[in-house]
Amino acid sequence: MTRQDPIKHFFIWPALLIVLVISIFPLIYSLTTSFMSLRLVPPIPARFVGFGNYTELLQNPRFWQVTWTTTVIAVTSVMLQYVIGFAVALALNRRVPGEGLFRVSFLLPMLVAPVAVALIARQLLNPTMGPLNELMTFFGFPNLPFLTQTTWAIGAIIAVEVWQWTPFVILMLLAGLQTLPDDVYEAAALENASPWQQFRGLPSR
Repeated sequence: MTRQDPIKHFFIWPALLIVLVISIFPLIYSLTTSFMSLRLVPPIPARFVGFGNYTELLQNPRFWQVTWTTTVIAVTSVMLQYVIGFAVALALNRRVPGEGLFRVSFLLPMLVAPVAVALIARQLLNPTMGPLNELMTFFGFPNLPFLTQTTWAIGAIIAVEVWQWTPFVILMLLAGLQTLPDDVYEAAALENASPWQQFRGLPSR
């Protein structure tokens, strides 16, 4: 099939329409609705308020508190994902024993639906009947408020986020590392470059 072949439209346009319906249309609808005043219970007709909703939102202290908490979770989880993912990707790139098994094990969390991950995490971290607290009680430690205290809850969210999405970082970084030619490492070894020097001098593609 060439670029001028009209059959390409048969494959491109359905996918494009699906993307428009699933992603772009809801985005436009949400933006339009954000400039309206709506009430479902009791229902009232929609009326245009312009930037009134945004002005009220920016003046709400709770909005800034939620924004700060979300920022802390996002920045911390991404940093941990990158550090852990890069370390694991380097190990797998070195052809460690059982590499295939490790790859499958590390990728499993990414394949689980986020809703299922949330349900599993809620059961594991349950402050009274969760398996983690049951284990701690067995060894004589008190129950920890993983889901009921702010600091512990943020830590639990970060841990679950790192557990689920670090495999994606591993996959991306490992793919990049494996595109590097072996002769670069062989030349570095001949020059008596240390492992740290080889790591620091990784060529970019």
